[in-house]
Amino acid sequence: MKDQGRSTRKRTGGRLKHAANKKRHQLGREPAETTVGETRVQYIDSRGTETKVRALSTNVAQVADDGVVSEATIENVVENPSNVNYARRNIVTKGAIIETSAGRARVTSRPGQTGQVNAVLVE
Repeated sequence: MKDQGRSTRKRTGGRLKHAANKKRHQLGREPAETTVGETRVQYIDSRGTETKVRALSTNVAQVADDGVVSEATIENVVENPSNVNYARRNIVTKGAIIETSAGRARVTSRPGQTGQVNAVLVE
């Protein structure tokens, strides 16, 4: 789980002494781990009056090819550099290579934060 709050290292690279435990507002939430399947979203309150839309599962992607954007269906996740097990489990995150009806594409959006998959064709 990512650490929320101040960095544990100084500008020079040395470690900072940790003065206090985490406060409740510094804790992060569980990752959405968006899967390929029937579209399911979850609305989450965020700071201020904003809301986040978590895509729990989706099978639609907006694919861009030389500036032309079209809607394509996601078939499966080919590879995911953020975690080797995510491709096996068909989990879509930013940077994942997905197989779509338009061809292979790299995900440029964050589905767990925005609720949609935007991608750019790879080949």
